[in-house]
Amino acid sequence: MRADWRTAGQAVGNTALVLSVFLSARPPVRLSAQDYRAQALRILKTVPLIDGHNDIPDAIRERGGLDSVDFGVTQPKLMADVPKLRAGAVGGQFWAAYVPVTTIHGGEHPAVYALEQIDLIHRLCHRYARDFAPALTAADVERNFKAGKVSCLMGIEGGHAIENSLGALRMFYTLGVRYMTLTHWETIDWADAATDSAKHGGLTAFGEDVVREMNRLGMLVDLSHVSDATMVDAIRVSRAPVLFSHSSARALCHHVRNVPDSILKMVQANGGVVMVNFNPGFVSEAVRLFEDSVQARSRALRATGVDSTAIADSVKAWLHHAPRATLQQVADHIEHIRAVAGVDHVGLGSDFDGITSVPLGLEDASKFPDLIAELLRRGWSEQDVKKVAGLNALRVLGAAERVAAEMQRVQSMRKGND
Repeated sequence: MRADWRTAGQAVGNTALVLSVFLSARPPVRLSAQDYRAQALRILKTVPLIDGHNDIPDAIRERGGLDSVDFGVTQPKLMADVPKLRAGAVGGQFWAAYVPVTTIHGGEHPAVYALEQIDLIHRLCHRYARDFAPALTAADVERNFKAGKVSCLMGIEGGHAIENSLGALRMFYTLGVRYMTLTHWETIDWADAATDSAKHGGLTAFGEDVVREMNRLGMLVDLSHVSDATMVDAIRVSRAPVLFSHSSARALCHHVRNVPDSILKMVQANGGVVMVNFNPGFVSEAVRLFEDSVQARSRALRATGVDSTAIADSVKAWLHHAPRATLQQVADHIEHIRAVAGVDHVGLGSDFDGITSVPLGLEDASKFPDLIAELLRRGWSEQDVKKVAGLNALRVLGAAERVAAEMQRVQSMRKGND
């Protein structure tokens, strides 16, 4: 009897061993693209996807204003509208109050332009209150998300908007602005821009005061568009984590608007976040080089006296041969920033409706889940995907609020002791 049980046990053990070897030899189950997208959408029901930068306010302004555009229905010529944001599972959107640098030189008031953009954002959010809700804090975003609303957050794009006035900066904060991009395309009186000649070697003394006051208020310091020296100075001065609302990795695409690895390491130490830009010229080195060649050809034609119409026609013909950036390359930038700065320091900053072309696969705001799906396909964990989607941005926003509360508390104590 014992021998029979022993024989039977050996047979069962051998069968289990064979089955184990067979299963381990089978290739891993590969999910389909639809499966990864479904997983991405499931994840985005648990965490708000936050886009760091969208230029819809100026796009609407250019089309005649809010009364001329029905944002509640699909707008084929816009990269964002309510249906696209909903399809893209967007939980929070930083709308950019973009202020053109031309306002510095044309006798206009940059602050007035910024106020008009802020007014448009307020009206946009209230007009579509069924889908949108205003947000001033990280807690607001989380509460709106639970209520099924897209949070409307605001950032000013261009520090010239404050017209060298800390009082104006404070009033913009009061109106709901929660980040300010220190420069745009041109160097201003107190900070050097990435795409202009350096005049200050970074921030001036007043520029450092601007950063400190932003810290005290709880307004995020946005370093997209600024020079490397300005990045270094701002990170040195800032007590709160900094933000790059729409910048990518320079190691993969050598555009001055992107962030070099040396700065990415500083962002890690600072606790900040770099929100990856979808602009093809910031994503693909081939696209960047092509765009540079088109600009060089245009300059050469202008030098020969060719009229502007002929130049425009030539540029249009050249663009037919342009390379295309891809969703996969955007994912490469996200992975590179994770590799250098860590997964806690990367997010999404599309620059939709502020760019004239898009990567293949990321044509508009409805495509965000496809980017999340690509990260999952590459083996990213759900928790890390959640960080990139929105948790990192929420953490930075909350940290800025805590730094502001502490700075204001210390300031109050000092005044009490005077």
